[in-house]
Amino acid sequence: MRESHILAVDQGTSSTKALLVDAAGRIAARAEAPLAQSHPGPGLVEQDASALLDSVRAAVADCLRDSDPRAVAGVALSTQRESVVVWDTATGLPVAPLVSWQDQRGVEHAARLGRAGRSEEIRRRTGLPLDPMFSALKMSALLDAHDPSRVRGGSGAWTLGTVDAYLLHALTGESVTEIGNASRTQLMDLATGDWDTGLLALFGVPRAALSDIVPSTGPFGKIRGLTPLLDGTPVLAVMGDSHAALFAHAGWRRGTVKVTYGTGSSVMAVTDSSRPAEDLCTTVAWSTGPTTYAHEANIRSTGRTITWLAELLGCTPEEVLRLASDADAGGATLVPAFGGVGAPWWDARAVPVLAGFGLGTGRAQLARAALESVAFQVNDVLAVLPGLRHVVADGGLSRCDELMRLQADISDMTVARTPHHELSAMGAAHLAGLGAGLWTAGELERRADSGLRIFAPAWEDARRSDAVARWHQRLGAARDLGARAR
Repeated sequence: MRESHILAVDQGTSSTKALLVDAAGRIAARAEAPLAQSHPGPGLVEQDASALLDSVRAAVADCLRDSDPRAVAGVALSTQRESVVVWDTATGLPVAPLVSWQDQRGVEHAARLGRAGRSEEIRRRTGLPLDPMFSALKMSALLDAHDPSRVRGGSGAWTLGTVDAYLLHALTGESVTEIGNASRTQLMDLATGDWDTGLLALFGVPRAALSDIVPSTGPFGKIRGLTPLLDGTPVLAVMGDSHAALFAHAGWRRGTVKVTYGTGSSVMAVTDSSRPAEDLCTTVAWSTGPTTYAHEANIRSTGRTITWLAELLGCTPEEVLRLASDADAGGATLVPAFGGVGAPWWDARAVPVLAGFGLGTGRAQLARAALESVAFQVNDVLAVLPGLRHVVADGGLSRCDELMRLQADISDMTVARTPHHELSAMGAAHLAGLGAGLWTAGELERRADSGLRIFAPAWEDARRSDAVARWHQRLGAARDLGARAR
């Protein structure tokens, strides 16, 4: 049988998805396996790394249940970023829980480095602001807790890595990590594309504990023991989930800005330079030989704000969105600074604030304030992105029409929503299929532009400026209160 399909695996925060994509770019089969989180203390967010690997195995088995594995030309992998796993190099078994990208255990360490004047140096080398979201502080904390002398890490007996490195080691036996994921660790020098000796020393992470950095098209090795996939099936592409979504939008075209509305949100656009940008992250989008860079902003709580409120109100997230779509906030503003606020403010000290509420504030008004907080946070990023011409939206929360209308109104720009749901998996599949000769870049551009739903702004300028000013006033209160509390 001709090998004409790509098996795409998207390992995300809340689940692992698997798609079987045919040579025409159609989804021939799909499956999903859920994944839980734990919160063992304030600001701590962990996952079971073994359960994560099991979710990959379950999703792949379910996806290929009625398909011939001989048709799979190769595997494409997209992963959650910044999250860190430490595992025994010989056995592959994790020795501690995965520390999530949402985890804030590095706040005090970051503050110490900031007071020591290291922030600018770190941003200059990595393109990233000093922030506990990135992997370096998590790696340092894991080693402090489990290998304080750095004997195991320093000898290579233990390996530290982002989720892509952990899965590649488990599924192929190779000790490699993809360059886009590596650029999110805050340990890679953007200029060289390799681990930075000075940063490794600064964060206390031994080089021997890290995998080798390779391009987004590998080499990654060949699959072994991923039933029912045939042993020897090559891994053709690996990307961070947000990078893969940008690729699925054919985001190599200048002026295209991708907004992924997920647990948190990523706003990303390619750029011509690896030079750090004020208020934004500069990161490797992907590398296929030449390296493509991107400006990105990370927002910590968007979809998570909706699920948090649903838990608080004892209803479903879908009910929160329905309430929000039919209501006015009545002057209430929610600043969801759970673990601080991300781009463009990068203030880990900010605290959640609910302001402007009264005795007449009910479930519907709270739901509306939560939904508006998503659009306001994204707007703050869009306002500082250079060369913005075309906004494309994806992610679970983008299915909410009212949010898309709100985004267009608050940002005063047209928003185009893709009809496709699994953009991260599809983007990784597109890169893999491009290398395998299944399609061309032109075909991918036409595919990205088909079926978009357009949301145009309708608010008058005065209404927009008043709403944004009120948001910034209450965001300022969240930051001020956080600063006083510390």
